[in-house]
Amino acid sequence: MESFFTRFKNVLVLVAILLAQTIGLAVQVRRPVESGAPDSSRVTLIRYWAVSIVTPFERFFHGIGHTIRYGWSNYVDLRNTRQQNHDLQDQIARLRLEQASFAEDAMQGHRLQALLDFQQHYVSATVAAQVIGTSGNDLSRVIYIDKGAKDGLKADQAVITPDGIVGKIRDVFPHTSQVLLINDQTSGAGVLLATTRIRAILRGSTTGQILINNLTPDDRIKPGEQVLSSGGDQVYPRGLPVGIIESIKVDPDHQPYTLIQLRPAANLNQLEEVLVITGTQATLSDQAQKDLVTGAATAEAQAADKQLADQQAAEAAARSAAQIVADRLPSIHDDATDAKAGTATTPATTTPPVSVVPKPLPTLHSDRYSSGATPSAADLKPGAPETNNPSIPQTPTPDATTQPATPKPAQPKPRKPQPLSDPTQPPNP
Repeated sequence: MESFFTRFKNVLVLVAILLAQTIGLAVQVRRPVESGAPDSSRVTLIRYWAVSIVTPFERFFHGIGHTIRYGWSNYVDLRNTRQQNHDLQDQIARLRLEQASFAEDAMQGHRLQALLDFQQHYVSATVAAQVIGTSGNDLSRVIYIDKGAKDGLKADQAVITPDGIVGKIRDVFPHTSQVLLINDQTSGAGVLLATTRIRAILRGSTTGQILINNLTPDDRIKPGEQVLSSGGDQVYPRGLPVGIIESIKVDPDHQPYTLIQLRPAANLNQLEEVLVITGTQATLSDQAQKDLVTGAATAEAQAADKQLADQQAAEAAARSAAQIVADRLPSIHDDATDAKAGTATTPATTTPPVSVVPKPLPTLHSDRYSSGATPSAADLKPGAPETNNPSIPQTPTPDATTQPATPKPAQPKPRKPQPLSDPTQPPNP
């Protein structure tokens, strides 16, 4: 006959394992580590073992998935790369203009902060990490990243993306860390409304939304207003994007306070790469200061170019107005100008203008039939002239100033009276 332990061997082993796990969870055995380690007082031994066992498999499967996605996105899915490149170039040009326009305001703000001795912490060092896992539970919104204590991470360090804040580190392991998202119901952060400058406290909800529920009604708060981190929680640096106000309504559980729902600036459901803020400083970094100086110089150059363009446009408008007036109201100097222009453009071979008084034509031949005229030199002979061949004097050429004689009107001759003829006789021819 089989013994009791042999017959129920599997059941007894399962009960023993469950009992050991229950005792371990009840006692909360802590991992014996050196004092001063970042997670010596927070991570239990069972969690440490579980994470150490699961992490290699998560890294392996995440690496395979990342390789497949990388190959697809970088070698296969390149149909819209050209258009995306063009759009990014346009966005870069627009951001450069915005940077140039904001540079002067930023410089002025820093000068005012120096006058008021106001200390603000800026991000000085970050560590890039990849998301390798999630909690898989809707009630606990946490993610796991592939950086840990060996990489210099500590608990309560802020985790962000280029779009905005993501959460903070809750637990740190040697090579991995657990991040608590801002939409978790146990999470919170100090925020500042960008337009109205109202401070508030942001909290997560059981449904994964981020809410503000400790504000009194204010008509200045409108949907679409940006919400920034205030820096008062000593976790998130001041000025990081948190989200955008989506809706404002009365809180039914805490009247008369309002319930404000935000849309997160970062996409918390599709996180792949994040940045962990490992250091802050009270002044801007050297690169940020260089960017401000470059932006200020660009703004000054653009202002000078705009002023020059406006001046040229004003001069062109003035010249156009003067030309229109000159065309419609000609002055007395136009004749002289036209005469000079005509003289300059007339060639040297142009015939002189005809006089008003015409000159007489030269005599073609001497008048040999006028009495008393002087004979021509060709007909003269030395000695006394012959009497039998009198010379015919030449008609002198009339002067241009001599007025021709007015001819007398011809007098009609008197007609003789004709005798009456006989009608029977034919008329004389």
